[in-house]
Amino acid sequence: MIRPTPRQPGQVRPYRGLLGNWWLLVPALVFGAWRAAGAQHGTEDVGTGDVTLFFLALAAILVAAKVGGELIERLNQPAVLGELVVGIILGNLALAGIGVFEPLQTAPFLPIAAEIGVVLLLFQVGLESELDELLAVGASAVAVAVLGVVAPVALGYALSSVFLPGGAAWYVHLFLGATLAATSVGLTARVLKDIGRLDAPESNLILGAAVVDDILGLIVLAIVLGLVHAADAGGAIEISAGPILLIVLKAVGFLGGSVIVGRLLFVPLMRLVRLARSPSVPVVLAVAYCFLMAALAELVGLADIVGAFTAGLVVNDEIGRFFGEKKELYRIDASITPVSTIFVPVFFVYMGLRVDLAAFASLEVIVFAVLLSIVAIASKQVCALGVFQRGLNRWVVGIGMIPRGEVGLIFASIGHTVLVAGTPVLGDATFSAIIAMVMLTTLVTPPLLKAAFLKSSGSQAPIEVGRGG
Repeated sequence: MIRPTPRQPGQVRPYRGLLGNWWLLVPALVFGAWRAAGAQHGTEDVGTGDVTLFFLALAAILVAAKVGGELIERLNQPAVLGELVVGIILGNLALAGIGVFEPLQTAPFLPIAAEIGVVLLLFQVGLESELDELLAVGASAVAVAVLGVVAPVALGYALSSVFLPGGAAWYVHLFLGATLAATSVGLTARVLKDIGRLDAPESNLILGAAVVDDILGLIVLAIVLGLVHAADAGGAIEISAGPILLIVLKAVGFLGGSVIVGRLLFVPLMRLVRLARSPSVPVVLAVAYCFLMAALAELVGLADIVGAFTAGLVVNDEIGRFFGEKKELYRIDASITPVSTIFVPVFFVYMGLRVDLAAFASLEVIVFAVLLSIVAIASKQVCALGVFQRGLNRWVVGIGMIPRGEVGLIFASIGHTVLVAGTPVLGDATFSAIIAMVMLTTLVTPPLLKAAFLKSSGSQAPIEVGRGG
């Protein structure tokens, strides 16, 4: 049975005092403040152009995320599930006639806060990962990633060709298949951290493969977009090896160059850290490096999370190389936790906010969403064939590659906005089905992953439910 860590003898029970479980009333207080702010601005719906409303929105999201996380953890599930469900609820309260939180869905500051959250999350994952261990599973990581891209694209194309109306163009099927390709490295990392298995050998393989998977997903997206633009222009449609090779070279050059340049720069930087009087200098430099690498990744056409993860790997590796046995005195990950605890839940609530439950009123959308979800889950199990090492649980690897999360949402959003002859590549019904698939793969991964780890551990200690949210 999966259960929280038991209280140790002599450990003081957290004091609840007069509040007890009445902390659950806090969301009501935030809700009241939100409505009061809306009334003050002369409207029932709260705007977003005011500093006061910005902080109220942040307060509402953080409190709601923590309440959802607390409640779901009491059901022995990772906090990330609660944060996602809370986002879905807040984003669809208008269906029940409560429109006070609708501005959250269009608030310009929310995507930025969410992006900071996922960047910090991947930076922490990199800090908690050992570069040598990731390199040790390099061949398997690449094989898992390649299989995890090819199989979903092929099966997604096949399903779309059979299910969608006969008038749907081939590029619609191809784009839909592409939305199934990339794994959400941020969500997978959060789930692994929540169930206390981030340091498992399978986790290192999953995270390494997910990073490669993300890069391969961008390559697939570039190819599909190129074909779609060619179709829209009415020109010849062909796959050019030039752009594909350029993206591959960018990715490999970025990852390899980051490690090499990092090793050259960190020796003088660490010497400066030793001379610094302020204990916050190492943390500030590390976070600045994280944001710099995220920006550079975006500049070269890669996802910012790839840069953040690489930055974490480099920082952790160089601190270990430079300080040796004194490495524990410079625990960057522990210092960043208070900040990530604020921004990471915003990312997952924002994912939930983007789910439109009203789109699922159509039976056709529901059926297609279910079939698409089955294909999305089954196709990632092909990844298990890429696990070469003995002693690793292949099912854990396959399940860990299931969630599409923010990557699937990005792909779907692009397909919904790109036009061919004035018509979106992905229509409203197809787009709604993809959103349902993203939601379902996101929700099923944590329990499936915990069950797979528990089965592989046999009589070992129970999996501890993390409180890292």
